Amino acid sequence: MTLKRRHVLLATPLALAGCGGILAKQPYVARSDWPLAPPPPGSGGVAGGRGVVLVRGISAGPTLSERGLITQLADGSVHVGYYNRWATSPAQATTAALIAWLQASGRFAAVVGDGSALTPDVIVEGTLDTLLADPTTHVARAALTLVVAKPVGISERPLAQRRLTATAPLAGPTAPDLVAAQRAALAAVLGQAVGMVVRAESRRG
Repeated sequence: MTLKRRHVLLATPLALAGCGGILAKQPYVARSDWPLAPPPPGSGGVAGGRGVVLVRGISAGPTLSERGLITQLADGSVHVGYYNRWATSPAQATTAALIAWLQASGRFAAVVGDGSALTPDVIVEGTLDTLLADPTTHVARAALTLVVAKPVGISERPLAQRRLTATAPLAGPTAPDLVAAQRAALAAVLGQAVGMVVRAESRRG
């Protein structure tokens, strides 16, 4: 073994030990899972209304298949958070929240999800297009494209289709700020969704 190679081999453990000391000083950052579903308001109608509403699983738009909190950057690109994320996927949380909000409205005999044995009078489905915080404009944005249809035999007849959008003020750049603003924006969209389904159900004949 040459003298030069022996020096390299001897130096390597010392170099690794030095790197280990640096790595050991890096603080550990735990991931935080934030619940998304905003609670529904109190009943806005007469309990035990007419009609059974089936809410199919809401689909996820681009980037929303991941659980990380989304922040829109100044150049228009988006950043998907690694350390701060939703407890469940945004589309899944929106599906559960929409069912809860429709139930809380008191305007339907029953509101069910996929797999229910009840025969629906109205079917609701859609896509969560947007759920993000925009620190540049100090707002959070949510958008949900919703379709309400009436079963007709083995097919369906559309009753209404809309893209529902809402914004909410963003107080600051911290994770709790981002979460609160996005929840508020989604709550505003869910309120619109309930009104849309109520109107469509009243026209189904």
